[in-house]
Amino acid sequence: MMSVAASLLLAACGPATGPADGPVAERQVEVVATTSMLADLVREIGGDRVTVEGLMGPGVDPHLYRPRESDVSRLVGADLVIYNGLELEGKMGEVLEQVESRGIVAEPVAEVIGEESLLAPPEFEGAFDPHVWMDVSLWRRVSTAVANALIAMDPTHAETYLANAEAYQARLTDLDAWVREQTATVPDGQRVLVTAHDAFNYFGQAYDFEVRGLQGLSTATEAGTADVRDLAAFVAERRIPAMFVETSVSPRNIQAVLQAVRARGFEVEIGGNLFSDALGDPGSPEGTYEGMIRHNVSTIVSALRADGS
Repeated sequence: MMSVAASLLLAACGPATGPADGPVAERQVEVVATTSMLADLVREIGGDRVTVEGLMGPGVDPHLYRPRESDVSRLVGADLVIYNGLELEGKMGEVLEQVESRGIVAEPVAEVIGEESLLAPPEFEGAFDPHVWMDVSLWRRVSTAVANALIAMDPTHAETYLANAEAYQARLTDLDAWVREQTATVPDGQRVLVTAHDAFNYFGQAYDFEVRGLQGLSTATEAGTADVRDLAAFVAERRIPAMFVETSVSPRNIQAVLQAVRARGFEVEIGGNLFSDALGDPGSPEGTYEGMIRHNVSTIVSALRADGS
């Protein structure tokens, strides 16, 4: 029986469908990126040499995302497809394989990061945590992979991509330093980040926070009553002042934890909304990677710092 993914691909591919016409050196490179973080990164590195379409908009969960026929049409019409890899786009795997089989270049750019720098949670044997953008220094490495992919596609303009990458990487270096400066103001006993799912482990490793997520690495894993109870006990015992909801995950489960903590006699607050698997609205400060990181860090620091300032 033909899979849904294969059916979508065949439906999307008519005789007029395919990579953009004409040499890329004489026009803009047409890029499709899966997540909003990657679309932003391609725009930064590609500049006016690229047109970028992002498949997943604000608030969209890449773990659960299923491609529509219109998405497949965009994928097969691109010069270059940029995706995270590391199984982030878990329900797009077959479509991406089919796209590559048609001769379209698809690059899993987060997989440039060596295994020694990746987190391998024990509950997912043989798999790695895909949320590498939460560590700014790792995202800097991903930017190099994006630059290399654009150069391979459009070598005539290699100097442009290299210059853009160098300028952006300098900004990321400054951003990483700012994150370290801000997070250092949170006292040791308060450095616990409780969120809806395990999207922040790279953040915790890089910036010295203990991280607890109600759900696992993928939001496809449902939280049960025991998970809510155990996390509530942890929050109450450690007297953690705030938990956080995520813009791409339903707040229902975190609200259940909050009520369970308060039933134990400890008053915990919702510290604010964090962007985890998607950026904010286009045109807003949080609609860029840099703005998203600054928002998250400011929200975390304000909620967890002892003086609340």
